[in-house]
Parts: sequence; structure tokens; C-alpha cells
Amino acid sequence: MQERQWITARRSELDALAEQLTKQLQEVQVEREELAIAERVLNRLAEQAQADVEAAAPLSAKVAGRAVLLIPHRSDAADEGALPGDYRRILVIVREADGPVQVRAVGERLDLDVSLRGRLEPLRAKMTKLADRGWLHKRPDGRFTARP
Repeated sequence: MQERQWITARRSELDALAEQLTKQLQEVQVEREELAIAERVLNRLAEQAQADVEAAAPLSAKVAGRAVLLIPHRSDAADEGALPGDYRRILVIVREADGPVQVRAVGERLDLDVSLRGRLEPLRAKMTKLADRGWLHKRPDGRFTARP
């Protein structure tokens, strides 16, 4: 009889252990699924960040076989001579202004048709690019000032 009790007791222990291991296995599987989801989200975020970096990459052109920025960062250029002529004219107009200038005022000085807003958008893009590269400062109100 003692052997039967031992077998029954051992079977009970093993059943309890099997139940505990099943529960642990379920917890592990849930955590692995959560990690897989987290990994997918992280990969998507990394892809979006890479796409943002690529979209924000400065425009460049090839000169003498070397890639150069069409609008260089202010710290990279020796002087304004590195900028295309229309960008230099924009800088001159902003510097000559008594204070912060609107895109419309610069457009008027460049003899652009400022009656249509769409005509100013290319100019706004150029001025924003100059601000992004450190040549101008874009204020929160949308007006621009020259950097010292």
C-alpha cells in the first residue's frame, strides 16, 4: 500500500508542477508576443526617423565630381559668395530692413507679383531654407531677421 500512496503523492506533485510550468509557459508566450510587437513598433519608428532624416537632407549638387550643398550651412561657408545670386539678394534686402521683415516685403523689393499668395511661396521656401542653414533667423511670427 505504501507504494500506491507514494505514486499518488508523486503524481500529485507532478500535476502541480505541470500546472505551474504551463502557467509560466503562458506568461513567457505573452511576453514574447509583447516583445515582438515592441520590436515592430521600434522598427517602424526607426524607419520613420530615417525617412525624416533623408527628407531633411540638404539639397546638393555635383561640382567637379564632389557633392556640394546648393545652399551651404553658414558655418561651412566662408562668406555669402557661396550662395546663389537670388539668395544673396534676399540676404541684402533682409539686412537693409529696419527690423524683422515679412516675405511679402522682400517679394515687393524683388519686384514679384505679391498680389497672389502662391507667388510668394517659392520665396518663403528660399527664406526658410536660409534660416534653416543659419543665414537668417525666422521668428515665431513668420518674419525674418538677419543674423549678426
